[in-house]
Amino acid sequence: MVTLDEVFELLKDQRRRYVLYCLYEKDGPVAVSELVEKIETWEDDPPGTDEDIDRFEKIALDLKHVHLPKSAEVEFIQYDKEQGVIQAQGSPEEFDAVLTIAMIIEEPEEADET
Repeated sequence: MVTLDEVFELLKDQRRRYVLYCLYEKDGPVAVSELVEKIETWEDDPPGTDEDIDRFEKIALDLKHVHLPKSAEVEFIQYDKEQGVIQAQGSPEEFDAVLTIAMIIEEPEEADET
């Protein structure tokens, strides 16, 4: 069972919350590249600059080395580094409730289009 401290630790960082929002909305594994693209649209920086590739790579590195491994510390999130996919499976109802509330409060742009 996930503790309240673990839930809040997962939700503490905006990028990690964005990962969790994507996982919550998808059924099955999600490619890291798909997460990066979605997070890139949700973050405040305006798209279409020459630095988009650098930004994509920075987000990808941040996810791969920090947020995906941290998310996978709970038993209902599985991160396969080799395949480059992550998924949530069997999350507790309490976690789903808190995550839903966070999504409502934060309202990431285009969240309903995933």
